[in-house]
Amino acid sequence: MPYWRLSGFYLFYFATLGVLVPYWGLYLQSLGFSPLEIGSLMALLMLSRIVAPLVWGWIADHREQRMRVARLACLLAVLAFAGVFAGRSFWWLAIVMMTFSFFWHAALPLVEVATLTHTAKRPGVYGRVRLWGSIGFIVAVLALGPVIDNHGPFWALPATILLMTGILAFSLTLPETVHPRDVESPVSFRRAVLRPEVFGFLAACFLMQASHGPYYTFYTIYLDGYGYSKTVIGGLWAFGVLCEIGVFLMMPSLLARFDLRRILLTSFALASVRWLLIAFFPREPVMLVLAQLLHAATFGAFHAVAIQMVDRFFTGRHRHRGQAVYGSASFGIGGALGGYLSGYSWETFGSTLTYGLAAGFSLAAWLLGWRLLRPGRA
Repeated sequence: MPYWRLSGFYLFYFATLGVLVPYWGLYLQSLGFSPLEIGSLMALLMLSRIVAPLVWGWIADHREQRMRVARLACLLAVLAFAGVFAGRSFWWLAIVMMTFSFFWHAALPLVEVATLTHTAKRPGVYGRVRLWGSIGFIVAVLALGPVIDNHGPFWALPATILLMTGILAFSLTLPETVHPRDVESPVSFRRAVLRPEVFGFLAACFLMQASHGPYYTFYTIYLDGYGYSKTVIGGLWAFGVLCEIGVFLMMPSLLARFDLRRILLTSFALASVRWLLIAFFPREPVMLVLAQLLHAATFGAFHAVAIQMVDRFFTGRHRHRGQAVYGSASFGIGGALGGYLSGYSWETFGSTLTYGLAAGFSLAAWLLGWRLLRPGRA
């Protein structure tokens, strides 16, 4: 198993997120964009994830050289993001982010399937590979916070280019995975998606990611407005991801004691609690730390379980497209809609109600998962 090569890819991939998620919104704010414009541009980071994973997953499912597809996507993502240095208008940045994210979102689902293939005989090991992505996020957000405090949010741009070059470098080292030609799924891909438990799972994941819209789009701006320094805000982001690492390390034990459905439903319920804590206690550092502690459930446990459920729902030649449709429904449609609605709600109703609506989305995810993901089906 190429443990360190896979781990290095995750390290740089999520370190890039550790720059874009906390600090891209601050850069857009420094350019004078309104909350609605910021929400729209943040949504574009996720919008192409609706289509891109499906397109690239289809290509990967019909070619034997899947890692070559991932490497090409990584290269084109670096070249596309370089366009941020060429202009600062809303429409120029919109075009750049759409193009960049179309390629950037292509590689991860392919590498996720490769990782699951390599760890198939060792349940829970996936989490130990994926935790390096969390480490990358922590290092990036902590290292860049003081830089932005002292020199401004522009430095998020060269940092992103540097980290994406690291993604490309590690993608060049990843070996192809072998998938037997005679492995077929017993049903068509369309029928697999439309099974009640699968459709319910995807719809719940959509709602869960939509609930994260205000967090990913405005959390840094929100706390900055209450007087917290970028260093402290970066520390809160990092603490949340540190808790996520703890969950990844605990996943083998958790999976031995609880089924996937129970862990997933718990993560939905705790997400509602988390958004309400952020909504009503922004001046209370202890409550903000508690809210970040819940990141262990709302992202760490949720994502680790969701990836394994997708691998269980989609077999044979459907595996890549299964991961792709999961990414499209949750991080794509859910993330884009959550980002856009949070911008509209933030500008129209304010921050408290926006996070309250987020809590409503995650509660709806719980209800849907509880109804359609019956015991024994997941």
